[in-house]
Amino acid sequence: MTRTVIIRILSPEEAERLAKGKVLVTDFKQMKLEKEAQKNWDLFYKRNSTNFFKDRHWTTREFQELKACREFEDQKLTILEAGCGVGNCLFPLLEEDLNIFAYACDFSPRAVEYVKKNSLYSPERCKVFQCDLTKDDLTENIPAGSVDVVTLIFVLSAIHPDKMHLVLKNIYKFLFQLFTSEGYEQVANEYVQRETVNRKEGLCVPRVFLQGKFRKPLEKTEVLAD
Repeated sequence: MTRTVIIRILSPEEAERLAKGKVLVTDFKQMKLEKEAQKNWDLFYKRNSTNFFKDRHWTTREFQELKACREFEDQKLTILEAGCGVGNCLFPLLEEDLNIFAYACDFSPRAVEYVKKNSLYSPERCKVFQCDLTKDDLTENIPAGSVDVVTLIFVLSAIHPDKMHLVLKNIYKFLFQLFTSEGYEQVANEYVQRETVNRKEGLCVPRVFLQGKFRKPLEKTEVLAD
């Protein structure tokens, strides 16, 4: 069953404020940022190490498919976490489910090193490597057709829209069998609304995420993405 939630329409005041606050960078700046993306991510992790993002202990709650796609309770599951960062999603998931083996990759070499240095990292349960999902051949690290579930948590929003389809094509071949245009079936595609509250500063910031679940046709495989 496909679930789709329509986001609320902005009020005239909100739309006006959004339009006034919109600032576009020059084409030259866009190209420079795209060209230096890896360097900038490395600098980000150099400044923040593993302290910027909180561990994501909500993964199995939000994505019941991680359990539902199994034929029996203790079945081994192989996942690929594409864009793993420093392991904020990876390690809570491995801790919670002992029957998961994970491949994990990130654009930033520094982030990959932080994953390897984590006390929870074990080559018996996880293989982490650096790659550019828009162009690198993942078969050097992952056998084709060997993955049950692929996660893209807060990843597509960091990739240029013109290159998103390259990422989807890249990960598609690793499953046992924009998503629908690349052959995926839509299971759910919905807006998730949250509020970030800073009581000290007296701020309440509304946040909206697009959360999707897509399935490779005719197989029990899932792609989870935010």
